[in-house]
Parts: sequence; C-alpha cells; structure tokens
Amino acid sequence: MKKLLLFAVAIFMAFSVSAQEKEIIEIAEKTHDFGTIKEEDGRVSHVFTFKNISESVLTIKNVRASCGCTTPAWSKEPIAPGAEAQITVTYNASGRPGAFHKSVTVTLSNGTEDFTRVLFIKGKVTPKQVAPVAEENTSVPTVK
Repeated sequence: MKKLLLFAVAIFMAFSVSAQEKEIIEIAEKTHDFGTIKEEDGRVSHVFTFKNISESVLTIKNVRASCGCTTPAWSKEPIAPGAEAQITVTYNASGRPGAFHKSVTVTLSNGTEDFTRVLFIKGKVTPKQVAPVAEENTSVPTVK
C-alpha cells in the first residue's frame, strides 16, 4: 500500500513539474473586475496583456467567450519570444442587470502543441432607471 501511495505521489509530482515547464505566457491579470457599471452604458471593454515567455513563436489560434454577451478581439499576428500581445474583451451590459462572471478561453499554439488559458471578467450591472409614467386624463369630457 505504501508503495502504491509513493508511486501516485511521484506521478503527481512529475505531472506538476511538467505543467510548470509548459508555462508559455505570463499574464499580469487573469481576472478583471469592472466593478459596478450602469446598464445604460452598454458595452465595456478591458484589454488583457500577456508576454510570450517561451522560446517558440506563438499564435493565438482561437479565443472563445462563454456567452454571446462577451466578445473577444485579438491579433492574428505571430507572437515572438519575449514579445507581448493583447486580447480585448468586451461585455455588453444592455438588458443584463445584476452580477456577471464570464470566462474567455484562449487557445495558443507553438506550431507543435496547443495550450489553453482562461481569462475572466466580472462585475455588477445596475439596472436602468425607469422614468415615471405620466398619468393619463381618464375623465370623461363634458358636452356643452
């Protein structure tokens, strides 16, 4: 039993070291909090910046948002070792009052392997202020 446990720990550590060796980008901010925003402001955007810390040229193969209210935009240009790249994530607050927490999945490639990283945006949308409805004149007109 002890041998089996030691074997499992050794395998876990090997995968942990392997995952650390595969670090290819350095992301300063993996989650952006918009704080409280107004629904009537509509779209809000944030730019995520990352650096290629690998020894290979990277390309962003795909960026996928968790829902249709979130739209990513990114450059299709290769990212040289040591260079930085940006992904702009836009959230549409219109018609979406309340708290939100969305993910954006980034797939990068070094030409032989694909790597996936996840970015997050969150915040709270305050609902539009509804203007009071003017009272209609419901009295019956008098005939003279």
